[in-house]
Amino acid sequence: MVGTFRPRRWAHVALLGALAFGLAACGGEYPNSTFNPNTEYNAAIDALWDKLLLLGTIVFILTEAGLIYTIVRFRRRPGGGTPKQVHGNTPLEIAWTAIPAVILIFVAVPTVRTIFQTQAKAAPDALQVEVIGHQWWWEFKYPQLGITTANELYLPNGRTVNFQLKTFDVLHSFWIPQLGGKRDLISNRTNYLWFTVNKDLPSTAWNGACAEFCGPSHANMRFRVYNVSPAEFDQWAAHQKNPAVYPVASAAGVAPGAAAAAGTVPPVPSGSGSMPLLQDAKQRQQPRAREDLSNQAPQTTPLPTPSPAPQAAVWAFPKEKLTPHIIPDTPIPASLAFDESLIAKGDAARGMQVYVRGGCIGCHAIAGNPMSMGVIGPNLTHFATRWTLAAGLYPNDAKHLARWIKNAPLMKPGSIMPTLGKGQYDPVRKSVTAIGNLTDAEIADVVAYLQALK
Repeated sequence: MVGTFRPRRWAHVALLGALAFGLAACGGEYPNSTFNPNTEYNAAIDALWDKLLLLGTIVFILTEAGLIYTIVRFRRRPGGGTPKQVHGNTPLEIAWTAIPAVILIFVAVPTVRTIFQTQAKAAPDALQVEVIGHQWWWEFKYPQLGITTANELYLPNGRTVNFQLKTFDVLHSFWIPQLGGKRDLISNRTNYLWFTVNKDLPSTAWNGACAEFCGPSHANMRFRVYNVSPAEFDQWAAHQKNPAVYPVASAAGVAPGAAAAAGTVPPVPSGSGSMPLLQDAKQRQQPRAREDLSNQAPQTTPLPTPSPAPQAAVWAFPKEKLTPHIIPDTPIPASLAFDESLIAKGDAARGMQVYVRGGCIGCHAIAGNPMSMGVIGPNLTHFATRWTLAAGLYPNDAKHLARWIKNAPLMKPGSIMPTLGKGQYDPVRKSVTAIGNLTDAEIADVVAYLQALK
C-alpha cells in the first residue's frame, strides 16, 4: 500500500517543532554566559560576534535561496528530456570565487581590529594581578599591594586590571565567562589579559575555571571572582595586607596565644603528624623545581604566638550576595565519615600545634605564623574569609573542611595533598595510608584553627 503524502500536515509539524526549539532557546538563566558587556573585553567580543552572525546569516539565506531556486527551477518533470550538458561557465566561476573573497574581507577587518584591541597593552596605572595556575588550583598575587591569595579573586569596579598569566606546571587556561577571556597559561612564557569591570556594575560574584585540559582534576580547577566597589576593594586589600590572627578564646577561656605561650595547652600526642607528610606531597607531584625546604624548623622549635590584632577591619564579599550558581554543591563521598560532634569541641590553639608539627607548614604559608612558609599548596592567610575550598569545589565550612583534611584525594581526584586521616584508605596508593595519622579530634582542632584565621 502506498501512503499519501500530505505536505500540509508535515508543514504543521515542522512549524510546531521550530516553535518548540525557539521557546527552549529563550528560557532559563545563563549565569556563565559570555554575552554580557560587563567589561570592554566582553563588549568587543560580543560586538564582533554580532557582526559575524549577521554576515553569516545573510550568506546562509542567499545560499539557501539559490539552492531552493535551482532545485525547483531545474527539477525533473514528466516528459522532460535529457538536460543539456555544459562544460562550465567562466563568468559564473569568477563570480563564486570573488563573492566569498569579498565576504571574507568583511569578516577579516572587524576580526583583526578586535584582535589588536584585545591584545594591546594595558594602561600604565592598571592594577597588576599575577595569576599562577597549579594542578589543580589558582594562585593570585597583587604585587603592588603585597597580597597573595588562592582561588578567590577580588576586582574593583571601574579600574583596569592587567593579568600576568603563568603556569607552575602544565598548560592551563584562565577564563571568567562573564568578564572576559579566555587566555592560555603556557610554560616558560607569560601571557597577558586585561579588562575593566563596568563601574556601574553592582557588587557581584562570578564563576571562573580552567578551560584547557590539564589532568585528571581539570574539571575541578575552579575559582571565584568578586567584583566590588573601589571602597570595598580598598577595605578588603587593607585587611589582606595584615597577618592572619585568630582572636578567639580557647576552651579553657584563655586566649589561644597566651595558652600556647604559657604551656597550658595540652601537648600534641607523639603520633600526631610528622614531616614525612611534606615528602609525601612532594612525591605526588610531577618533577619540578622546588624551593629548598630542608631548613624548616625542627619540631622542637617553640610554637609561634598569634600576631597582634589587625589594624584594618575584616571584610569579605557579603554572603547574602552570593547567588545559587556561585555556591558549590559537590557531594561528599559517601565513604568518608567524620564525627560531627567533635567540631564544636575543636580548639584553635591545639589546632595550631597540630598544624605546625604535622607537616602542614611545609606546604602552606600563613602570614603571621612564621613557621608556615610552604610554597607547594595554597596560601592560607585569612583562609576563614574565603567562601570556598578545594579550588571552588566545596563550601568553606567545618563539615567540608574536616573531611578535606582527613582525605583530600578522595574528595578531589588527583589532589596532591596527602591523606591525613588515621586509618584512611589512600586512593592514590590504593592502600590504607601509613603517613597520615590524625584522629578526628585532632582534625577538629585544625579546623578550628583554620576557620579562626580572619
